[in-house]
Amino acid sequence: MPCSGRNFTRVVVTFTAAFVVVFLAFAYTFARAAGVAAPEGPSDDKTLAHVLDRLGYGPRPGDIEKIRSLGAIGYIDQQLHPEKIVDSGLAPRLSGLATINLSSREIARDYFQPAQAAKRNQKQAQSTPDAPPNGAPPRQATAAMMQQRQIVVELNEQKILRAVYSERQLQEVLTDFWFNHFNVFVGKGPERIMLTEYERDVIRPHVLGSFRDLLGATAHSPAMLFYLDNWMSTDPKGIHPAPMEEMRQRNRARLLGVVRPDLAEMMKQQQQNRPTGLNENYGRELMELHTLGVDGGYTQKDVVEVARALTGWTIAQPRTGGGYRFDPRMHDNGEKNVLGHVIKAGGGEKDGEQVLDILAQHPSTARFISTKLARRFVGDDPPQALIDRAAKRFVDTNGDLREVVRTILVSPEFFAPAAYRAKVKTPFEFLVSAVRASGGEIRDAAGLMRAMQQLGMPLYQAQPPTGYGDTAEAWVNTGGLVSRMNFALALVQNKVAGVRVALPEQQVDAARERLVHTVLQGQVSDATEETLKKAHDVVQLTALTLGAPEFQRR
Repeated sequence: MPCSGRNFTRVVVTFTAAFVVVFLAFAYTFARAAGVAAPEGPSDDKTLAHVLDRLGYGPRPGDIEKIRSLGAIGYIDQQLHPEKIVDSGLAPRLSGLATINLSSREIARDYFQPAQAAKRNQKQAQSTPDAPPNGAPPRQATAAMMQQRQIVVELNEQKILRAVYSERQLQEVLTDFWFNHFNVFVGKGPERIMLTEYERDVIRPHVLGSFRDLLGATAHSPAMLFYLDNWMSTDPKGIHPAPMEEMRQRNRARLLGVVRPDLAEMMKQQQQNRPTGLNENYGRELMELHTLGVDGGYTQKDVVEVARALTGWTIAQPRTGGGYRFDPRMHDNGEKNVLGHVIKAGGGEKDGEQVLDILAQHPSTARFISTKLARRFVGDDPPQALIDRAAKRFVDTNGDLREVVRTILVSPEFFAPAAYRAKVKTPFEFLVSAVRASGGEIRDAAGLMRAMQQLGMPLYQAQPPTGYGDTAEAWVNTGGLVSRMNFALALVQNKVAGVRVALPEQQVDAARERLVHTVLQGQVSDATEETLKKAHDVVQLTALTLGAPEFQRR
């Protein structure tokens, strides 16, 4: 039965306007009351739903019953050890994605380089007298460019599929959290070549390990070195390797008598990317965003010293998927002083490792990381007492992220009534939770990828190093809430390409009772209850439930 029409549109507009009032009026503050103990053993359904909402992307039909025997604390401890969780159902869903297990070199060789060659051939062909009218690209070029786009499409698809179907929900949430913390932008140069390996091999394996290991993995990653330009950072007084490489290429071609048609283009790119001196971008973001925080106690002099220590940390041929390498010719080997620590001259690559050690062990880093994790799992303005305990655990365990996260998740503040539904879902959290709550079956996630763009959060496309916002103010606006309602309606109408939702055949009153209990956990405002009563059929009712203010929060 169709669910559009003027009456339903008026309901949606009225309901959306009510959402804005509710969201803007909601105070994201938390009780500081002492003596609130975290529950142990089996927990009530409201608490279990809260845990499923925070550790993962919300309950699917039957999930609360499934974990009831574990209880809240038991489920938390299970999720903290994803390696012990059987997740065999995920692999078949990912099996059709050809690029997600490839190395950066393989992606460059099989996808990026053919597309670049096709573009060059297209440009040459269009300059000939018999070129296609209106500059239409040849079929070969079009196919090659579509194949290149497949890299990013499949990266999006695997992220959505993992979030919806993986049993290792906390691991997926933390992978998203840490990718955003160490953000890189897919649209910058050859980042698309490097991004699959970055998330798979740099971020995911370290999310519950040592912070120092995670920090080191990102610092050595070509994706990070390219995004924040450290691969070009060099001692201004040193010998720049780019001109030497150009000379070797020319001499080799001349000696062999080989004419390379792509040599001029390669030389042009090398000229554009030639190191010109010290680049402070990565050094600054390493302290401000990755470790100490903006108020972490460093100065501009520290930024310069860190950048000097990291000169020579570069990439072997980024456009061919090359990995990290240290180039001593680019390195500033002089003495440095970082946050009061003297790094002796002549240390070479070890200078950068010493910087990472200093930053990972700094009290400001413990506080900054603990604050961000508490903000993700408890609330936009997490209690200071919780931050202090988590930071102490960070210091005591030398940055053991599993222990820090557990400190937050079993805390009284996490289970406090004020923390319930205190976080506004990001568009990604909303989309995934809607698919999970409705029991949606994903046959092709490309439609959901397009929906993420419409919701204002295209995956891997946050341009600034700060990544996407994790607080209400980043996402609460009228346009965003209307887009959410439109997505909810399209989802239950089976108008999202590649996704099928099979709604049970029920009378509206019975369906409303079921949805309020299973999707909204029986906790609804009078305004929401009145709006749900205006639905004419189960499709409208389900869309309004997924669009309710209560479902927009976790």
